[in-house]
Amino acid sequence: MYTAALVSTHTGVARLVALCDTNHTRMAAHNALAEEHGHEPVPAYPAADFAAMLRKERVQEVVVCTVDRTHADYICAALEAGCDVVTEKPMTADIEGCRRIVETQRRTGGRVNVAFNYRFNPVHAKLRSLLAEGAVGDIGSVHFEWLLDLRHGADYFRRWHREKHNSGGLLVHKSSHHFDLVNWWIDSAPTEVFAWGDLFFYGDENGRRRGLGADYERAHGSAGAADDPFALHMADSEAMRRLYLEAEHEDGYRRDRNVFGTGITIEDDMSVLVRYASGAKLSYHLAAYSPWEGYRVAITGSGGRLELDVTESPYTEPGSTGDVPVRGMPAPKESTVSRLVLRRHWRAPEEIDVAVGEGSHGGGDVRMLDTLFGASGVQPRPTHTDGTNALMTGLAANESIRTGRPVDVAALLAGGC
Repeated sequence: MYTAALVSTHTGVARLVALCDTNHTRMAAHNALAEEHGHEPVPAYPAADFAAMLRKERVQEVVVCTVDRTHADYICAALEAGCDVVTEKPMTADIEGCRRIVETQRRTGGRVNVAFNYRFNPVHAKLRSLLAEGAVGDIGSVHFEWLLDLRHGADYFRRWHREKHNSGGLLVHKSSHHFDLVNWWIDSAPTEVFAWGDLFFYGDENGRRRGLGADYERAHGSAGAADDPFALHMADSEAMRRLYLEAEHEDGYRRDRNVFGTGITIEDDMSVLVRYASGAKLSYHLAAYSPWEGYRVAITGSGGRLELDVTESPYTEPGSTGDVPVRGMPAPKESTVSRLVLRRHWRAPEEIDVAVGEGSHGGGDVRMLDTLFGASGVQPRPTHTDGTNALMTGLAANESIRTGRPVDVAALLAGGC
């Protein structure tokens, strides 16, 4: 997404000058994408030469899209070199990395913006404006349920995300989107968190117990994956062949592991309770094995209630269809349906007319890129403070799952619980 923007739609405001990665084949694939848009290939640096690249190429801003656990390394190195940073969410994957980023940003004064694209979805922006206008009065509670379907949810259990040390688990990698939305909607920050979480559906034990597992380690070249609806068939896609299959010889990274295999250390079913500085409370649930994909939000206040229902995929088909050319990949969310209802005290419900935007994440990606790269910012950039508040909710939830106790967010960030 970023490479395409920097060599095509946003060349008037930003310019791609270099790539840096652990894998040269993947960088070559990105340079091939640049050439497809008429852009000259840019220098490609190994990860060990990151600091040298910043100096030699006179980089002004770094876009961090690495495995989550390494975000802090590149964010801090870029800040130390005098660069600003755009980082994929989550800002990092663990508490130590979060502390490093906060301290380095404070000391250097550099800018860190987090790519929370869901903020830029017009439905979510409308909900925030209604709350800011006092549509439901003082906010007392938020209920937020997010469902990942059998394609999208499964995809986190095929790749590096399935190992908690890499991703922080879904409460960090995925839910940071959702926790940021709540922080933004109610204009507050988390103070205390309690959570439960389980590996309920995926993993080898669950697969064997329910008769869902198939006998293969990874899908590519495995006969056992041929008829498995949970398998990802990367050979179906030219882009996946270039980025993954043809790059495996360098680092051994396999994008298509069995979701009912061994070694999964993240949860797929999580419940979280959060108290905020404003006094509001959140009840949150994420399930990564739903037959349909979407989410429900209800915000109740002293003057009424706002209810948002979004269906992104009404059901999940096995195999491939015309809309899903890569067997196993999530279907394009081009038919998203949303309904936003305002229920004021003593008044009939009012349906709010708002449409999901065009493109990925309900139009959020396009608007976010315009804002991050300075073309026509529709709202402020999410900062390191926003990234920290979203991240700390997930990290505190992980700590609560580990200990079975409520977690004080400020104490966790400071170094204790």
